[in-house]
Amino acid sequence: MAINIDKELSVREYALRENAAFHAPYVPEFDFYFAVKNGDVAKVSSLCSVDFSKKSGLGKLCEDSLQNLKYHFVITAAMLARYCIESGMEHETAYSLSDLYIQSCDRCTNPNEISGLHRNMSMDYTKRMAALHRDKVYSKQIILCINYIYNHLHKKITVDELASCTGLSSSYLSRLFHRQTGESITEYIIKRKINAAKNMLKYSNYSLSQISETLAFSCQSYFTQQFRIREGVTPKRYRDMFSFNTEINTDLKEKI
Repeated sequence: MAINIDKELSVREYALRENAAFHAPYVPEFDFYFAVKNGDVAKVSSLCSVDFSKKSGLGKLCEDSLQNLKYHFVITAAMLARYCIESGMEHETAYSLSDLYIQSCDRCTNPNEISGLHRNMSMDYTKRMAALHRDKVYSKQIILCINYIYNHLHKKITVDELASCTGLSSSYLSRLFHRQTGESITEYIIKRKINAAKNMLKYSNYSLSQISETLAFSCQSYFTQQFRIREGVTPKRYRDMFSFNTEINTDLKEKI
């Protein structure tokens, strides 16, 4: 699979400069992220009325002005994901949104497009956080539990491990988790692993056995069975369907 150099470079640039990239005053920046994570739609909308490309205090990360703006967009996307995760958004959702907006930014060809995308991204995160605070209030222990699951999809996760990291008994945690999420811990874990498998099937060349092993399924047949139950097709068929759609889109682009 071809590597998106611009995206990889942008993320690497962010990682190297994370502690020094913000030359704008800290308090206004914190105010922005605080408003997003709290789902304050009105305030974020007001803050985003200032054109991102004309924002004062942006540091110089690159000689090329357009690429420099893209780097700052990547920083913002990463920080939004981090702040929203801290306030209850699932890792998977936060990072997937970040990836999608970074990929969209890579395709932007002028500052106005990036500014518009920045506003859309900021409002998207904010509205999702507003809905999260309104409709789905998780306790601190369940957020810890969900984050642990996300960070350990490559391992076999047990209820006892989760109970240990939350400080609750296994039986109480199981009841609390089901009451707040509507799912059992086991079902939640399998769904998260299947979602990860879907991305691997779409965007990597890993074999089914490698994916099964990477996500700590007991065996490939069990992985296939669980995938089919939830997606209605086998992992192989799912990959074939995605590859078919990608080929069609590529052909259409070449003809345009």
